[in-house]
Amino acid sequence: MTYDDATELRRLRWRSRRGMRELDRLFERWLDRCWATSTEAEREVFRRLLDCEDDRLWKWFLGHERSDDAQLDTLVQSIRQLPPG
Repeated sequence: MTYDDATELRRLRWRSRRGMRELDRLFERWLDRCWATSTEAEREVFRRLLDCEDDRLWKWFLGHERSDDAQLDTLVQSIRQLPPG
C-alpha cells in the first residue's frame, strides 16, 4: 500500500464514522476486507455510498428498501453478506 493509499484509507475510515455503531461496523468491515483488493470503480461506488443519508443507508442494510442505483444496491448487498468478525 502506498502512502496515498494509506492516506485515502484513513480518510475513508473517518468518513465512515456515522454515529450509528451498526453502520460504522458495516463500513469498517468492508474497508478491512475489501478495500485493498477493490477496483477503482468499486472504490468510487463506496465513496458515493458514504455520501448517502444515514436513515436511507440503514433501511438498505436492513433490507427494508433497496437503492434505485444498481451499483449502490450491489455494494450494499455485498456488504450485508460479509460475515461479522
